Amino acid sequence: MRKLALSDEILLTIEKPARYIGNEVNMVVKNPQEVEVRFCMCFPDVYEIGMSHLGIQIIYDMLNQREDTYCERVYSPWPDLDKVMREQKIPLFALESQEPIKNFDFLGITLQYEMCYTNILQILDLSGIPFYAIDRTVDDPIVIGGGPCAYNPEPIADFFDIFYIGEGETSYFELLDLYKEVKKQGGSRKEFLEKAAQIEGMYVPQFYDVEYKEDGTLQSFHKNNPYAKDKILKQVQMDMADTFYPEKPLVPYIKATQDRVVLEIQRGCIRGCRFCQAGMLYRPIRPRDINFLKETARKMLKNTGHEEISLSSLSSSDYKDLQELVYFLIDEFRENGVNISLPSLRIDAFALDVMSKVQDVRKSSLTFAPEASSQRLRDVINKGLTEEVILKGAMDAFQSGWNRVKLYFMLGLPTETWEDIEGIAILSDKIAREYYTIPKDQRNGKVSIVSSTSFFVPKPFTPFQWTRMSTSEEFLEKQRFLNGKMKEQLNQKSIKYNWHEAELTMLEGVLARGDRKLSKVILEVYQQGCMFDSWSEFFRYDVWMDAFSKYNIDPLFYTAREREEDEIFPWDFIDIGVSKKFLWLEYQKAKEEKVTPNCRQKCAGCGAKVFGGGVCFEG
Repeated sequence: MRKLALSDEILLTIEKPARYIGNEVNMVVKNPQEVEVRFCMCFPDVYEIGMSHLGIQIIYDMLNQREDTYCERVYSPWPDLDKVMREQKIPLFALESQEPIKNFDFLGITLQYEMCYTNILQILDLSGIPFYAIDRTVDDPIVIGGGPCAYNPEPIADFFDIFYIGEGETSYFELLDLYKEVKKQGGSRKEFLEKAAQIEGMYVPQFYDVEYKEDGTLQSFHKNNPYAKDKILKQVQMDMADTFYPEKPLVPYIKATQDRVVLEIQRGCIRGCRFCQAGMLYRPIRPRDINFLKETARKMLKNTGHEEISLSSLSSSDYKDLQELVYFLIDEFRENGVNISLPSLRIDAFALDVMSKVQDVRKSSLTFAPEASSQRLRDVINKGLTEEVILKGAMDAFQSGWNRVKLYFMLGLPTETWEDIEGIAILSDKIAREYYTIPKDQRNGKVSIVSSTSFFVPKPFTPFQWTRMSTSEEFLEKQRFLNGKMKEQLNQKSIKYNWHEAELTMLEGVLARGDRKLSKVILEVYQQGCMFDSWSEFFRYDVWMDAFSKYNIDPLFYTAREREEDEIFPWDFIDIGVSKKFLWLEYQKAKEEKVTPNCRQKCAGCGAKVFGGGVCFEG
């Protein structure tokens, strides 16, 4: 029987002890003494969020299919347990074996969001692993990072031994086989890293040097080790049917953020929204085989007992067999009381028909994401949605019984005007007016419009990577202006306005497009007590500003300036298939308010066909 790392006395004094005891449904149990490689997957945030992440579930299942490998998990301890562990010198441990992370061969950290960077240092600190990769010895795990933030790893590059650039199904087995071979030969840590650097998709930061110009921009980024590659090519899983997918996903004992089975129906997106990093990173689009999805759905629901299944995709409506799949799920599982969740769905007749079958219309709301209020600005961001389509979708929904609508917009988009901002209030009001054209006796009570604005952050590998980002003060001014305009609308009582925090967004922008100079700032704020920065109750903006000041770094250098076409970006050494030339041309088209057709209408020559598939080859 496992001995828990935490005593009963400690477990009884902390919030949600089930976060730390493991033993969940479908947890993999192996004897650590009988495997050759011990791998710990880490999500650097609280357990409930980490347990909702599909990527970790896929890699956990994939690595544990190897008899020679035991993959376990760790999440960021909540501040109450963090305090106890430091006071009582309890090392951070894995959920499965309850053994210290320090004993593992690998610590794999998924990088989903920039505001989790201080939590990475919390994980290293509590594990007794040196912060800086160059200070680690043969007694420390190999720390490897992956996920969307790994596409600009430079702000945290000094803390990692390796970054895996791409999708986890492709190169991990080669890396583990290499590790076993080097270990058997008695090779050093450096020898392993040198050989690992030769595997496609593996980036070893310490094998590269950075030089800066006087103005702070990059002069050069070059390798200092002959084993390192000049360019790191993103790894892509092209065969989406004959691949790994968890048929027995982990089921927690406490409610996770997404307490349901997640069925990934495709990767990639054909839409080409210019603000969307994921739409560029995960090209080309790769749909999963419908028979694979039907069988996987059956197995996952049977093996978990979940009562909801979510179809995951960047744009579910673009999955060609969506109608067949959804109606199959409804017919197959209706008697079992299984709900079907359809995020990323365009509101049309099919969507409303499906949602009326799977949702309680009187309780649920419909979500529209216009992103911008005016057609001009939607053309700038290449969002293929007209006001006519938005209003018709809303009206069709109202006539089908819905009376609650959520609208998502962004503030601070390139070329945005005050008229565009006011347009958010006007469009919200127009949708409310549509509802009140329905005869009173046919309405489902009052209409509720919830309009939310997030602040635009220009991300690497998007056409907007060259553009400036609004400052916190500018964001707040726009927010106040919009709030005032909302209160002027005829249907103001039917409209609720929500917004994001400007200071948090500004910092996200700094870390998203930052370089290696930022590692000392991140370490400084962590040592000043910053963790869980994405949680508003823990975010300490003043500490971050003091750290920037201490190291004479101007955060606005990374956000509030326009880039030149030929500027070297910290992430330019990564090849995602989509070319920098294509992104620049898209940026120019944005300025000219020109729309690029989606991939199925016309190939735009982005470069993703280098991977040998996707819609590029549909004929």
